[in-house]
Amino acid sequence: MTAERAASHVETEETVTLTIDKTGETHQLRVLSGTTGPSAIDVRDLYAQTGMFTYDPGFTSTASCDSSLTYIDGDAGILRHRGYAIEDLAEHSDFMEVCYLLLNGDLPNAKQKAKFEHTITNHTMVHEQLMYLFRGFRRDAHPMSILVGVTGALSAFYHDSTDISDAHQRMVASHRLIAKMPTIAALAYKYSIGQPFVYPRNDLNFAENFLHMTFSVPAEEYRLLPEVSRAMDRIFILHADHEQNASTSTVRLAGSSGANPFACIAAGISSLWGPAHGGANEAVLNMLGEIGSKDRIPEFIARAKDKDDPFRLMGFGHRVYKNYDPRATVLRKSCDEVLAALGVGDEPLLDLAMELEKTALADPYFVERKLFPNVDFYSGILLKAMGFPTSMFTVLFALARTVGWVAQWKEMVEDPKQRIGRPRQLYVGPDERKFVPMAGRR
Repeated sequence: MTAERAASHVETEETVTLTIDKTGETHQLRVLSGTTGPSAIDVRDLYAQTGMFTYDPGFTSTASCDSSLTYIDGDAGILRHRGYAIEDLAEHSDFMEVCYLLLNGDLPNAKQKAKFEHTITNHTMVHEQLMYLFRGFRRDAHPMSILVGVTGALSAFYHDSTDISDAHQRMVASHRLIAKMPTIAALAYKYSIGQPFVYPRNDLNFAENFLHMTFSVPAEEYRLLPEVSRAMDRIFILHADHEQNASTSTVRLAGSSGANPFACIAAGISSLWGPAHGGANEAVLNMLGEIGSKDRIPEFIARAKDKDDPFRLMGFGHRVYKNYDPRATVLRKSCDEVLAALGVGDEPLLDLAMELEKTALADPYFVERKLFPNVDFYSGILLKAMGFPTSMFTVLFALARTVGWVAQWKEMVEDPKQRIGRPRQLYVGPDERKFVPMAGRR
């Protein structure tokens, strides 16, 4: 039995008693248990029993689904995909294996991996008529706006993979999205800078192919550095899935209505575009630009400690991880490798970032509060070193996260307990009012 098919909560014998003080009524609520992590109080029948809703803005204490994909323990700094530690996957695996794992529940054997890579490789081309869609955007359009539009438009070109009730069509759509997203992302970048489109090459692996489509030009041969392509692959692995975050929840909510997979992923991209979600690594570079030079680091460290100062040290700490971000440990190693391979160790902004990291990690204030550098701190530095403009940072995030979105969408569609999402609200507007004709209004 695969990990995917085994996914389901367990109803324990434990219950929680809810007492309503006003009426003296008591209600027994079941407790559900997963494989690991916190249990959940089952409130599905709460409204029917009590006439009341739960109140949880942002859904930060609400489990919206069962999932066997990703487990996070923020306090312990743990991130696992299908039970495998992210450190092991990033060190010993590659992005195609992680994609297979998320989609199918287990790591592939050699034959399965070869077949999967062949399938993805043969889906990397996009319909040629899509090129006209690209040329319809303004030349200065943000690459994310192009990515949202083109991804949503895929449903107009691939009608044979939009029937979500068909398991084969669901898988074809999943493969197409994973395979075509690097092509669409690279085309969006090329269009934004006025360079010729570069088509995918079947002789390159996933990361190499994306780098080639992004940075090569017809006038000369593009040299692929193994350290850079490996770092790119690791960035994709580290961003592949991250449980029920805002964009993933958006994909699931859109999918719960029965929307086609291309529309659902476009919705996820739109959510990711928000600066509070996908723009954190860009904010790191903006902060470094504000600091400007190494001799000003103490000034900004002091400002970060001042609770009355709005300045924040971007790229340090994490909403979920209250310990060291496990992805940051992996990316720190890649950072050193890439900077050495590219010979950009003396680049002022990158030099400044390394000095800021060193200063913050030596300061008891940040160490005691566990405000360690997170994945966004290092990914921003890495992507800049590779030559990506900040406008592409969130595009790369979306590219990597597509497999997580697709796997989450597929899991939701195949869940027999799945229902259309319908959050409730605590209404605080006016009570019933009598309609006043225009002549009687002041």
